[in-house]
Amino acid sequence: MDVAQTRATIMQVIHRVVTERGHEIPELTGATVLLGGAIPIDSLDLAAIVVELESRFGKDPFKEGFIEFRTLDELVALYVG
Repeated sequence: MDVAQTRATIMQVIHRVVTERGHEIPELTGATVLLGGAIPIDSLDLAAIVVELESRFGKDPFKEGFIEFRTLDELVALYVG
């Protein structure tokens, strides 16, 4: 899966989580900060997103431990390649 497809999949998962919580999702860009930014999610929501991404991509970038990421593009980079 290339970068654009990976980003689209991640954005789809984020969109679903946010709308399930009854919020509207702001426009997402690569620089969008995932926690403490414009997206109305908390750390538990982000953990659920990561679990779903592991299932969708068949890849656990956190297998060896936590990797710091803040933005959408940083999250995308963890699943590309």
